[in-house]
Amino acid sequence: MVLIKANTTILTYLSYAKTDMDLETLRNRQAPLKQQYKDSPESGILTMKVLGQINQSEIAINIPTHTGTVQAGLHQAAGGDGTMACSGDMLLEALVGCAGVTLSAVATSMGIEIHKGTISAEGDLDFKGTLGVDRESPIGFRQIRLLFDLETDTDIEAVEKLISLTERYCVIYQTLATANSIESTLV
Repeated sequence: MVLIKANTTILTYLSYAKTDMDLETLRNRQAPLKQQYKDSPESGILTMKVLGQINQSEIAINIPTHTGTVQAGLHQAAGGDGTMACSGDMLLEALVGCAGVTLSAVATSMGIEIHKGTISAEGDLDFKGTLGVDRESPIGFRQIRLLFDLETDTDIEAVEKLISLTERYCVIYQTLATANSIESTLV
């Protein structure tokens, strides 16, 4: 059993062995969390944190992940040599990861079997903006496309509903699709 403190409320997460996730298992794992969040709404708000170590000599930052440290640096289109992860790629990877997990959970809840599938993300980024070449060029992705290629026996209406619910409940998708407040603070 692992305890995680969220604000002033303790959340209990059960430690599970890795198993296939069926509808009953998913519901059994989520039901106590859903009830807790209904009973104590503030317990559903978690502050997630990442701390990166700056490596200025390489123009990089070391970011811890659950599988080890990732070194992020400049994209080749911004002067990098291509040996380090690019933050833009990592953003798209986070979108694909979140959409994939969300789609799998929603498909399980809907009783849809995905025989085979891929999700990919594409984003258009104008490097003239981030390099200061053209002040009129936007900095950041102008458009992001999330592409689903799913092999299933389910009818198209159910698949469209699956994708719609995936978009609705995917944390990264919603974060990118809606305006957010971001604060920068010197600590």
